[in-house]
Order: sequence, then C-alpha cells, then structure tokens
Amino acid sequence: MDSPIKLIAGLGNPGPAYECSRHNAGAELVAALAGTQHAALKVDSKFFGSTVRITLGGCDVRLLVPSTYMNHSGRAVAAIASYYQLEPNEILIVHDELDLLPGTVRFKKGGGHGGHNGLRDTIQCLGNSREFARLRIGIGHPGHAKMVTDFVLKNPPMQERERIIESIDRALHWLPLAIIGDWEKAMTGLHSDKKASQVSNVNSGTKQQP
Repeated sequence: MDSPIKLIAGLGNPGPAYECSRHNAGAELVAALAGTQHAALKVDSKFFGSTVRITLGGCDVRLLVPSTYMNHSGRAVAAIASYYQLEPNEILIVHDELDLLPGTVRFKKGGGHGGHNGLRDTIQCLGNSREFARLRIGIGHPGHAKMVTDFVLKNPPMQERERIIESIDRALHWLPLAIIGDWEKAMTGLHSDKKASQVSNVNSGTKQQP
C-alpha cells in the first residue's frame, strides 16, 4: 500500500466562460466529487481557490479547485500543501489529457508535465517535484499542435461531452481505492473497465497547452 492521498486538486480556468471547456475537466471532476459527499467548495483566498474537507474511503481529504488560470495552478496547490504540510506523494492532480480519447481516464503515479502548463507550474511550485499522482481525463487531440490552445478552451460537441462526463463518473467510482493508497486495485479496476476507450496516439508528444 502507498501513502494515502490527502489533497485532490482539479485543474481548470476560472469563470463561467470556461466552465464546460475541455481544459476544465479536472476542476469538473473535483466539483462532482464534492457533490457526491454533499460538501460545498468555498473560496479561501489564502489557497488561491475553492476548497473543502471531506472523508473518502475512511480518509480525510481536502479538495481544491484553483481560482488562478491554468498556467498558475501550482501557486494554489503549493499554498495548501505548505499550509497543511503535505508531501507531493500525498497529492493527486486531476487534469485534462490530450493523448487520451474522450471517454478514457487513467491514473498515473509521477512523471513529467508532457506540455501541460498546469502540471508544469505545479511541478515548479512544488520545488520541481514530480512525485504527485495524476488522474488524466481524456479530451482527444485536434490533430496539430498549433490548434491545441483553441481546442482545449472550447466546449466539446455533445457526443464528446457525454463521453467525458461518463469517464468522470467512472473515475469517481474507483477513486476511493486510490485515496487509501491501494493504487494497484484502483488502476486495474479503472483501466480494465469495459467502457474505457483506447489511448489516442494522435500527434503524441507534440501537445502544448495554455
């Protein structure tokens, strides 16, 4: 068993204009998780975002949705991690993923930023640590790196939107196992789910996100 997760941060951009955009999939999952626990995210300026404390899998977990823009996500994550003296391996970052098709969702332990500016800033603000876990929500790829910025900031068409919502629901089902540190069961369960889509390899390694 690994260390339990004590902080789940969902990345996105603030404001109603971005609420259902592809780039806000991470923030959307965390808001949905709070809803399942009948908990309300509340703005806390010292953490540069909205946060609430819940119990999941018998563990105390803090949820965070940064109110900064995506490329400054790490400021919020580092602030709350420092305040509660959390180690990077006790943090789960939920974010959108270009290299996964809509409907696909994957856990990952550690790694680089892969061109995702929210992850890039989080790594930097956590002292260049890459040890935090990730929950990657597939949004697909527009086909060319120059199209990515516009692509992630727009709402997906209804069919893709439904797949993303379904993948979020599926991730919420398996999340408690990851929270308590049982990553093997969490990964096996989520990744072998019959509803899961296949990993997209379109333009892999060429992504750049705002």
